Amino acid sequence: MVAAEESLRLTLYIAGQTPRAERALNNVRRIVEHDLGIEADLDVVDVLERPDLAEEALILATPTLVKEHPPPARRLIGDLSDTAKVVRALHVAHHAVGDRTHPAPR
Repeated sequence: MVAAEESLRLTLYIAGQTPRAERALNNVRRIVEHDLGIEADLDVVDVLERPDLAEEALILATPTLVKEHPPPARRLIGDLSDTAKVVRALHVAHHAVGDRTHPAPR
């Protein structure tokens, strides 16, 4: 689990300004700003503009959200509309989403 004082580093890979890319970006911004309860840095990479970065990161589909730090690295593919699933996959303590006393189940 990510401790409250740690910073989360995320990269969202999208392919252009499509409705699906915009939905994923809006969802991840909402999750970072309202649901995580910790500091998070979010980078957005358009693979059409930076195919070198997508190749380096082995991105095969978009949108893909990559948790870079803290380890372990995680990848989520899709529009990120299931907030609870995204938070669980990022290994952020359950209390960041509501309950302030119990860690997330594994």
